[in-house]
Amino acid sequence: MSASTNSLVANAKKLILPAAAITALIFAVSFLVGHNPVHAASYVATPLDDNSVSSLVALDNAVEQVAARVTPAVVNVSVTAKGSSEHEISGDDQDSGAPQGIPPGFERFFGPNGPLGRGNRMPQQQQIVHGIGSGIIISPDGYIVTNDHVVDSATQIRVTLNDRRVLPAKLIGVDKLNDLAVIKVSATNLPSVAWGDSTKLHPGQTVLAFGSPFGYFQFSVTRGIVSAVNRPNPYTDDPRKPGAYIQTDAAINQGNSGGPLVNAHGELVGINTFIISNSGSFAGAGFAIPSQIVKASADALIKDGTVHHGYLGISMNDVTPENANFFNLPDASGAIVSQVTPDSPAAQGGLKGGDVLRELNGNKIVNGSALQVAVSQVSPGTTISLGILRDGKEQTVHIKVGEFHGDAQVADNSDSAPHQGGKLGLAVNDITPEMREQLNLPKTVTGAAVQNVRPASPAEDAGIAPGDVILEVNRHPVSSADKFASEVHSAPAGKDILLLVWSRGGATYRVLHTDQSNQNGM
Repeated sequence: MSASTNSLVANAKKLILPAAAITALIFAVSFLVGHNPVHAASYVATPLDDNSVSSLVALDNAVEQVAARVTPAVVNVSVTAKGSSEHEISGDDQDSGAPQGIPPGFERFFGPNGPLGRGNRMPQQQQIVHGIGSGIIISPDGYIVTNDHVVDSATQIRVTLNDRRVLPAKLIGVDKLNDLAVIKVSATNLPSVAWGDSTKLHPGQTVLAFGSPFGYFQFSVTRGIVSAVNRPNPYTDDPRKPGAYIQTDAAINQGNSGGPLVNAHGELVGINTFIISNSGSFAGAGFAIPSQIVKASADALIKDGTVHHGYLGISMNDVTPENANFFNLPDASGAIVSQVTPDSPAAQGGLKGGDVLRELNGNKIVNGSALQVAVSQVSPGTTISLGILRDGKEQTVHIKVGEFHGDAQVADNSDSAPHQGGKLGLAVNDITPEMREQLNLPKTVTGAAVQNVRPASPAEDAGIAPGDVILEVNRHPVSSADKFASEVHSAPAGKDILLLVWSRGGATYRVLHTDQSNQNGM
């Protein structure tokens, strides 16, 4: 036995006799008072009166009234859909995912999912899958809004009303760009909700989320606040999709997709659509499509059965404090054009890469996400006025908005790459014909191809990867690897460097943080 162990045992032995004496004393006292056991003093808390908790009671009453007003208009959406022989259906819960169309990284969305467990693959034949989602009645004659991914590929849609009636529903139309759909049941005098104005939401406001979490707990309600507004598009599959999402901590889980998010007045301010979670269950970050987008889409679908979205044909970066000084900007607001699609409305209207978009029809452009939403809601054929800064000079361009199609760009806001500090750390080569073919580069793309990126460098922090092409350094075109090196070495010591990078089919501006010790290498 070690010395330290012996010491611990010895100290324990010293405490045995005093402890035994105390125990005997307590027993004797108990015996002398009549063998009654010794109990701690009992205490029963009396209920607080309403005056003491008036604020909490008032809050409860208010929330109960909102829930009682909205719940009758919430529906459960049951879908039978055709699976794909090429699609793998997986998930933690049966009937709680989408058979198709889930963006990469967001597989745990909420629409129809198959009954197969995680990792199981569908047999190589067309399968029938079942799913559960949510929806909200927006008119007494039976129009219901839900998510496109809830009803995607549906062969049969059935709606369970709050009064437990189950009615067949028909699909009126879908807006895939915004992940919205309108369905209809044949009924009259149905309870419905009024539209709210999502543009008036502010962080901290109370909101309630309704739906059928996990497909089993129908007509559930959770309470929370608006955590943030105007969240950018998190989809990794298609940067053309507008953002402007409402973030909330009101619990949203699988099966809540398509359900309403309402404000304290019981008005519809959003449609619950996805969560961000490592576990697949709610982790405090739920997202809803704002009503300003939902209403415009629903109105168009009810009227015409389709939605026509505006199209510019540009890729953008948000203006940030990091890149603003490279464009001589007075503040960090607006959107920087990083790429203009040839023959697009933007190209025909005279927009150029490096233009900074500051105003749309006289209204300030806050960021690229806000511009995406605004452009997508403009009717094709409409002429808009864009206030821009070009090389520090104010100009106005007029563009006739085109129409978005699935294979065209609306206005990509690809500002999702991180811009964090570190060392430059990348190696480039000239673009050879073989490399151009391998990277599938258009003939119009010229620059220096990235070969290697050093870990923990500013290049890696800025999202640059092998296969990307450097098009510009500090607004100066790059035609070769030597030209890239020359521009980097001529950059002011200790200053950030702005790169225009071609990556995954589009160009974006990236800010790289450097220091004086790093100016001799790349």
